[in-house]
Amino acid sequence: MIPKVKTYQEDERIQRKRWIILVILNLFVFMSTLDSSIVNIALPVISKTMNLPIAKIQWVVSIYLIAICTFILLFGKLGDQYGKIRIFKIGMIIFLVGSLLCGFSSTLPYLLLFRMIQAVGASMTMANSQGIVTEIFPPTERGKALGLIGTFVSLGSIAGPSLGGLLVSAFGWEYIFWVNIPIGLIAISFGWRLLPADLTFVKAKLDVLGSILFSVFIISLFSGLLLGQQFGYQDIRILGAIILAVVTFIFFLWTESRTEQPMLQFSLFKNPSFSLSILCGCLVFVSTFCFNIISPFYTQNILHLPPLSAGLLLMLFPITMSIVAPLSGALSDKIGSELLTFIGLVIMVLAQVGLSTLHANSSILFVGSLVAILGLGNGLFQSPNNSLVMSSVPRSQLGIAGSINSLIRNIGMVVGIAVATTTLFSVMSAKAGYRVTGLIPNRPDIFIDGMHIVLIGSASICFIAALLTGMRLFKAKVAVRHQ
Repeated sequence: MIPKVKTYQEDERIQRKRWIILVILNLFVFMSTLDSSIVNIALPVISKTMNLPIAKIQWVVSIYLIAICTFILLFGKLGDQYGKIRIFKIGMIIFLVGSLLCGFSSTLPYLLLFRMIQAVGASMTMANSQGIVTEIFPPTERGKALGLIGTFVSLGSIAGPSLGGLLVSAFGWEYIFWVNIPIGLIAISFGWRLLPADLTFVKAKLDVLGSILFSVFIISLFSGLLLGQQFGYQDIRILGAIILAVVTFIFFLWTESRTEQPMLQFSLFKNPSFSLSILCGCLVFVSTFCFNIISPFYTQNILHLPPLSAGLLLMLFPITMSIVAPLSGALSDKIGSELLTFIGLVIMVLAQVGLSTLHANSSILFVGSLVAILGLGNGLFQSPNNSLVMSSVPRSQLGIAGSINSLIRNIGMVVGIAVATTTLFSVMSAKAGYRVTGLIPNRPDIFIDGMHIVLIGSASICFIAALLTGMRLFKAKVAVRHQ
């Protein structure tokens, strides 16, 4: 008779398979985050195919991220209640079904609908992957394991433009979705055999009111921000959506603070390490997605590179990051995470300042060097930061902590898109003398002016994160001296 175990770390069979389990989790983590950015490189192609301006076609990216933000806290809570691995498995299937349907979409409404289905599955896997890893891996390997999963999260977010460029050039835009099918089926076949049964359950009622309020807040806020670019922020419908978001968010905070079993555990934010790491992670994704949404249009429309060449150029980011991030994660287990996150952020600031100087005649070598340096900084930052987030919470709250981390990351992506496109179109409109919602034929100078302001802004956002992290590092050193 096999003795019962209380934790996965006491089960020798699971411990022998823990790295294989991590690979399975990382495959879906990579695909679900990849699909938040892989569409970026295909936007110019889809825009031409469906005859739609940038302001409309960007919804293919935005709707996916908004849906993830809407559902991710709910699935984190459900993971704590009914089992993180069970929710993860269901999410695998839903994500693949959504991916298959996206590739068959012939109109924008159908594509947006199927992207939402895809996002539901993605949010189920994102919300629980970090909690599963933290439960399975012992503390001595947790930083490395979380670093790897954080690496795949970031690689998925950043590799989209480069991998998408290869797929669009070779096969067509539909394959940016269909590429998930063979990889996903392999991951599912191994996952069903190797992922263990859930051990940790939290008996609690589902916070229905909190879930509804949060959903209304996310949908109204980001719909207002993104539609404002198309119709203008003075439009009464846009103002109404933003006011609704503010009112709903205040009501959400009020109800959550008075609910015995809230969807969002405010107690987690009392931990300064958790709160600061979450905030810096959000700022980095805002900054990175400013670059992500701009770079495909710069490389294809300004440098006149075909999608394949643009994809190869932008692939320098994930290649550099994939080399650096695992080393950074392993190093964080030995020397701590604070110094590594600070160095990574400083490098990212310098890279983005360099990117803000690009123009129509910039050399490919110079552009590629800056992209690689940005990947270096991101690789140094992401793994240690994820380790700081997940190692600072109790085991019973790993699911909700992981979902908060994923939520903040996806909010950062949506905000990055909104900041980048709003800034870009505002500057372009001011330069052109009329309202602009897309590229102006034969006027690359106007786009470049807008791009410069966007990238200076993204560097500033990253600088704030570096400043906050530097202050934490300084305080930690002062505390050690006084011990």
